[in-house]
Formats: sequence, C-alpha cells, structure tokens
Amino acid sequence: MDGTNVDWSECTLVEVDPNRVGGRPVIKGTRMPAGDIVANHEYGVSIDEIAEQFRIAPAIVQALVSYAERLHPVARTPR
Repeated sequence: MDGTNVDWSECTLVEVDPNRVGGRPVIKGTRMPAGDIVANHEYGVSIDEIAEQFRIAPAIVQALVSYAERLHPVARTPR
C-alpha cells in the first residue's frame, strides 16, 4: 500500500486544499500529508514513533493507518 494511492475523500481527518502542499491530502489543520503517515508505517515505523516524530496524536496516526488499510489491505506485515 502506498498512501498516495488511497482515496482520502471519505476520511474525516483529512482535507485537500489546492493552495496547501500542492493539493495533496493532509491531516486537517496541518500541512502533514496523510500519505506520508501511511508510508512511514509501511516502512516499519511504529504508530508511537510516527506520532512523536510528526507531533500528531497517536490516535490520529492509528486512525489514518486503519482507514488506509481498510481500503487497501496490506499483503505483508510491516517491517
């Protein structure tokens, strides 16, 4: 799964603003691309590490990863 391939349109935690981050889907109220959160998790970074690194609540990180996995189930376990 790659966060850039996720349809974030029904995720209430994500917004798209063409004037922010080149129109990439971001966590509401931030400039943090939702796809980058998913990509980090896929690379093997834990929910807590992502939350700490990007200063985002662990519950939000978990919700984004869960949303993406529901739409695009992972065929492998993250590293």
